[in-house]
Formats: sequence, C-alpha cells, structure tokens
Amino acid sequence: MRSMGWISGLLVILSLSGAHSVQAQVYKFTDENGVTHYTSVRPESLANVAVLNFPCYASDPKCSQLDWEHIPLNRRAFEEEIRAAAEVFEVDGALVRAIIHAESAYQPDALSPRGAQGLMQLMPTTQQELQVVDVFDPVDNITGGTRYLAALLDQFDQDVELATAAYNAGPNAVRKHGGVPPYAETREYVRRVKILYRRYRSGES
Repeated sequence: MRSMGWISGLLVILSLSGAHSVQAQVYKFTDENGVTHYTSVRPESLANVAVLNFPCYASDPKCSQLDWEHIPLNRRAFEEEIRAAAEVFEVDGALVRAIIHAESAYQPDALSPRGAQGLMQLMPTTQQELQVVDVFDPVDNITGGTRYLAALLDQFDQDVELATAAYNAGPNAVRKHGGVPPYAETREYVRRVKILYRRYRSGES
C-alpha cells in the first residue's frame, strides 16, 4: 500500500488520446489517524473507499487491454516541442514520441498512481535533478524528459532497449542485472515502447 497524503487535487484522467478509454482502478481512503492512502487493492474492511480511475499505462503489465501494434499513433501533438528537444539533446524524435505515448498518451496533466507527472511522467526527484520548473508545462516536461533520456542513452552506449529499461526501473537496476531487469513491469514496458518506437520510425499512422 502506498501512502500519498501529499497529493493535492488528484487528477482523474478519463480517456486516452487516440486510443480506447481504458482505466486502471486505484482506491482512496483515510485511516483513523487522518492519513490518506492510495492502493491498487480494494480495502475489504472499510466502507468509505473512493474509487479513482487512471489510464492504462504502458508500464503496468496488468493493463493488457490495448493492442500496441494497432492503436492509433499521434504524430501531431507537441510537434515543435518534441523536434526542438530531440535536436538539442540529439535523441531520435520517434523515440521521444514513443516514450510520451507510452507514458501519458499525450496528456500533459497526467498523474500516475505512483506520483509520476506530465507528458514524460517524471518523478519528483527526477524533476529536481533536471531542474524542471513546471512539470505540467509541455515545454518544461519534454525538455527535461528528453534530457534525461539522452543521459540514459549515453550511459548505456546508445542501447535503446537498456535506456528504455532504465527510464522505467532506473539505471542502477539495469546495471545491477546486467541488462533489462527481471521485473514484469519493466519488461512489458520495454516491449511496448519498442513497438511504438518501431511504428513511429516507420512512418505509419
């Protein structure tokens, strides 16, 4: 169970841009000490439990409803922002777009149950390291996320698979396991991003 009482105004995103409306449920309740909790497991013994809906994120292996080989791509959203960041940090724009598609489905105000925020789903600690001022601003988020992705590619000799795994699980986990970590979430995330990256590079719509 994850306690996230610091979240204010939790965002409920009702649909995926360019895809089916697929939701993952999160349960919210306040304990006897007044602490607010969020969990993916429904508390059976409590009556006052709020059900919140979140999009089907690519990092969640339980979200299997989407066919990543055939979901519509989005080539127009944030076109200038992605192109600029890709050029500055020398990252393939198709990979940046694949990460954004997988992470937030192009929702600039996306908030995951774990606290990742914005288009490229940056965690608060990563935001601080990257000096991202406004994580929900598309320019700030894409700039910071692409800078981070470029650093991961440099760390792993431009290996897209390892950099993608590090984006999800952290570079230390990739180094520890000498490759993609044996986590179901990370392996499924890498698989889905690879599909999106291939499709965005191919020019298909």
